[in-house]
Amino acid sequence: MTAETSQTLDRGLRVLKLLADTDHGLTVTELSNKLGVNRTVVYRLLATLEQHALVRRDLGGRARVGLGVLRLSRQVHPLVREAALPALRSLAEDIGATAHLTLVDGAEALAVAVVEPTWTDYHVAYRAGFRHPLDRGAAGRAILAARQGALSEPGYTLTHGELEAGASGAAAPLLGVTGIEGSVGVVMLADAVPERVGPRVVDAAREVADALR
Repeated sequence: MTAETSQTLDRGLRVLKLLADTDHGLTVTELSNKLGVNRTVVYRLLATLEQHALVRRDLGGRARVGLGVLRLSRQVHPLVREAALPALRSLAEDIGATAHLTLVDGAEALAVAVVEPTWTDYHVAYRAGFRHPLDRGAAGRAILAARQGALSEPGYTLTHGELEAGASGAAAPLLGVTGIEGSVGVVMLADAVPERVGPRVVDAAREVADALR
């Protein structure tokens, strides 16, 4: 710790990170051991976080992330969208297809940013807020491949007709961005995705990931 930082705030944030990394919650003793502080400190940290609904404790006394975190997370999408737009605009104009940033939202894929090309006669109407199962469409499949460690060269996923008849998609996952599962992709009215599109999508995903780090 430096003179400019708060030890208490640092510990509170570490508690939230530890709880976010477990599905079963943690006891006061477990948190005490992981943080290297005594149980009294942990009780105070939890009590403060509970007051802000950032932590809840079940009947067994295990602490878990609270619903208050959802209120904070609602502000994440606009920030992510803003960071991704330059790369998406470049991708849409270069390929001549609708480009999108898709993030995991529960068990679904959620399009949080969409950019349509300005020079084409027609393109797929794909709107921000569109949801679909993770196992359908290039965007969701790319995310699942990265999650399962099954992503192989060339680093992108191609699909055809899974979400819209006659439409093909290409997507590459965001890699190396802590706390975010997502992908960058394009969707076009075509029987197949042109060969150059996949590598270009991978480059765009890398640009977005760099902007989010």
